[in-house]
Amino acid sequence: MIFNINVNNPENYKEYIDKVKPIAQKHGGEYIVRGGENMVIEGNWQYPRTVVIKFPSYAKAIEFYKSDEYQPIKKIRQDNAMSNAIIIEGA
Repeated sequence: MIFNINVNNPENYKEYIDKVKPIAQKHGGEYIVRGGENMVIEGNWQYPRTVVIKFPSYAKAIEFYKSDEYQPIKKIRQDNAMSNAIIIEGA
């Protein structure tokens, strides 16, 4: 799962950061990238923050995203940031 994020309200977004990780971990999610220095080398990477979460399977990533416990947390992100997101099956 990859998110490209532009945080509009950093103070309120902190609540999302605090609450999302345990829910992702409950579904087998492991944070690989969570922000950090970056350089766009090709194309147009729209937002400055990138988050990559590895799940045991494509199905587990979808399970996390659609879970009842994530829905109110997702709303915090959506209310305080602009995001592009993708769930992609890895090799």
